[in-house]
Amino acid sequence: MRLVILGGPGAGKGTQAQLLCRDLGIPCLDIGQILRQKIKSDTELGRQAKPYVEQGELVPDEIMIQFVRQQLLEPNVAKGWLLDGYPRTAFQAEELDFLLEDLEQRLNWAIYFNVPETVLKQRSLGRSRADDQPEIVERRIELFYQRTVPILEYYEPRGRLLDINGEQSPEQIYQTLCQHLNINS
Repeated sequence: MRLVILGGPGAGKGTQAQLLCRDLGIPCLDIGQILRQKIKSDTELGRQAKPYVEQGELVPDEIMIQFVRQQLLEPNVAKGWLLDGYPRTAFQAEELDFLLEDLEQRLNWAIYFNVPETVLKQRSLGRSRADDQPEIVERRIELFYQRTVPILEYYEPRGRLLDINGEQSPEQIYQTLCQHLNINS
């Protein structure tokens, strides 16, 4: 299965991604975490992405598209994957479809965790990551609404959007996902 997981910062994507990947037996490609590792390791990609990540900005499309292409060519993702943190714009969603076509793959679902802005802020500020400072969280949420929400308009008419109420308990959310994806949890 090939999945994209969408939602604002603090929507619960990471928690649900881990559960889904465990039960589906597919790798989770947490793009934000991989980028942070590349920055820490001072790789070429890390150096290119660092100024954007540090300011809570989106890494430019051309950098991200090449990066995701590299990730999807890895041998461990041949039988399926879950992308967390990509696509972040409608353009990236369209580019992902082109990339998958080149790789003779197809996206099964884009899963959107629908969570109100006030809840996103509260959850994000409650985490202990170094880059979860109030001004950075505010900027990420602002960017999410500006650029990521149009992705929903890209996937919905294609019949590939699962809109999930992200205010439920993690257990309830996972049960809903299992029902939609026909997973026996």
